[in-house]
Order: sequence, then structure tokens, then C-alpha cells
Amino acid sequence: MPPYVQPASLIPATEPTRLRTLYQYEILNTTPEPIFDDYVALAAQLFNLPISLISLVGAEDVFFKANVGLPGLETVPRADSLCSAAVLEHTTVTFPDLEQERCNLVNPLVAEAAGLRCYAGAPLRMPEGENIGTMCVIGREPRAFTAAEDALLARLAGLVSLTIQLRARLLTGGSADAWEQAQRELRSYLHESSTLARYLAARTNGAAFFSDEVLQTVNRRLDVIEQALRRLLR
Repeated sequence: MPPYVQPASLIPATEPTRLRTLYQYEILNTTPEPIFDDYVALAAQLFNLPISLISLVGAEDVFFKANVGLPGLETVPRADSLCSAAVLEHTTVTFPDLEQERCNLVNPLVAEAAGLRCYAGAPLRMPEGENIGTMCVIGREPRAFTAAEDALLARLAGLVSLTIQLRARLLTGGSADAWEQAQRELRSYLHESSTLARYLAARTNGAAFFSDEVLQTVNRRLDVIEQALRRLLR
């Protein structure tokens, strides 16, 4: 994988279109919802990292729709968040050691003050072709990310993007009950994946466990979630 080349600006050329896409899903600055909390919990388990976030990048601030590991954090200025840089890309962005390689687009003192050392973020890409946020995992120690891990995070981000689409479709149609029912179904699948992640972490004593065999098992569980999402979106 070629090295990450940082863009010149946090504001992409397509910013007006990107913001329109974000606003049309009516999810910015909304209250927590269990399904998104489950996604970040699963990501933290799979990557064996203490922090995972689902971010939505607005015009001025980054809003965290779901958060494990940084309690009480709801928004930060756009210029202070690594997610503001990750949302600009079409693939997973990683910083294995923020003390050795900083993101030139955001204030480095914020991550430093919070004791954050590694970051990986995959964009939430919507059908319109715009990125509205990220799914990220963060650690307090340096951590290299493999190509397989980058792909796994991108896979999780794709599931979150589908879930945001489903949420908008059901709530826009006035089907709050249908959205609650869909969350219950999807959460049952996510809980099965979470159980698998706990088993894998225990089996390896918390070590990296991304062998081909394990990845195939994890991806089969994620296939079930994706199939359910696509069925519900039909």
C-alpha cells in the first residue's frame, strides 16, 4: 500500500455537496442509538484497542454519533480531529505513531493532550459518492495496522454507512417502530460477532489475531450483517 499523502486542506473541493449529503440523512447532532454503540464496541474488540468512534464531520465541528473509550466526548472543532482528515480519503487512513508522524491538517496538541498515539479511520461513504464521517479506532500506544486490518475497518465503515441509509429511509417514512425493530435484528447479529471477538481475544491473550483463517471467520459474520442490511433496504 502506498504511503498516505496528506492533502493540502481540510476542506475538499466538493464540500458543499458533501455537506448536503450529510444533512439529508438527518443524523448530525442526534442522540445515541444502540446499533451505532454496538458497532464501536465491536470495532474496539476486534482491533484490541481502547477507543472507537463513529464521527460525522460537519461544517465547523466533528460530532461523535457513537463513542467507546472517550466518555463524555460529543463534539470537537473540525480543526482538532483526525477524523476531519480521514473523511477526505476513499480508503483507510492510519497513523501508527502520532509522535513520529503527525497529521499536518489538524492541531496535534489535542491528540497529544489526550494521550492518543495511534489512529486508523475509514470513511463513511454514501451512495451519492460523498464521505460524511468515519469509523475509527484509536490507541494510547504505537500500533502498526496491516492491510488486512485496514480492509476490516473499511468493511465495518461500509456496514455503518448502510445502517445510516436504513435509518434515514425508515425514519423519513415515519416508521420509527420499524427502525427500532431493525435495530433489534441487527444488534443480535452484532452481539454474535462481539462474542466471537471476545473469544478470539481470550484465545490469543489479547495479541493480534488477524490470521487468514480468523479473518475469514470474522468476515463471514459481517456478511450476515450486510445481507440483513441489504434485505431491509430493499
